[in-house]
Amino acid sequence: MKTFRIITTVFIALVWLVSGLYAKLLNQAPWHKMIVARILSVQYAGMITNTIGVLEILMSVWVLTRIKHRFCAMTQMALVAVMNILEVTFARDLLLFGWGNVFFATVFIIIIFLNEYIPERSSL
Repeated sequence: MKTFRIITTVFIALVWLVSGLYAKLLNQAPWHKMIVARILSVQYAGMITNTIGVLEILMSVWVLTRIKHRFCAMTQMALVAVMNILEVTFARDLLLFGWGNVFFATVFIIIIFLNEYIPERSSL
């Protein structure tokens, strides 16, 4: 992998790691638990949020290992899209940036797509 692709891959993994560890497991973004409570279950919001956090940390590891990297990229793009559709539909008032979250999610999906599917040019 070229340097830019390595940097982009690490960036993508860090987004998943920070979201999983800092925001969810360490509860530094409490609105995540509120969103989970609204969409899935008030009773189990803490447990579900922690589970999502662990899965996001595992996603960061998957991104870095590049095991089945195309499937990983497709999975990430689908998860980000579905997650944001659910959040905007059911918990827009709890989102940090409201409709702006859709913009950031779209940019993240584009970064994942470009990192995985656009070949790097060979330098001559």
